[in-house]
Amino acid sequence: MQRTVLLAVAAAAGLGWFAPGPGAVTAAPVNYKIPDEVAAFKPGPNLEVVQGNCTACHSADYVNTQPPMKDRKAFWQAEVTKMIKVYGAPIDDADIGKIVDYLAATY
Repeated sequence: MQRTVLLAVAAAAGLGWFAPGPGAVTAAPVNYKIPDEVAAFKPGPNLEVVQGNCTACHSADYVNTQPPMKDRKAFWQAEVTKMIKVYGAPIDDADIGKIVDYLAATY
C-alpha cells in the first residue's frame, strides 16, 4: 500500500498559518510504502465488525499485545470507550457491544 503524506510547518510564535513568502517553508508530498499486514484477528463472533472498525486505525497486533486481565469484558469496554472518546474512533453505537463481546471472548 502506498500513501502520500503532506508535511507542513506552522508559523513561529503561535501566529498561525501564513502565506508563503520569501524564505518561507512550504509543504511537500512524501511518498512511502507501508509494509503488508501480517497480523490477523482471531476467528470469533462479530469478527467482521471488528475488522471493519478497528483496522481503520491500527493492526491486529495492537490487540494481540494487550496484557492478560481478570475481567476481560470490563477491560475491553474501557478500551473501546477510550478509542471513541479519546482518539475519535468513528464507531457506531450499534457496533460497540459487538466489538466488546468479540474482544472479551477472543482475547
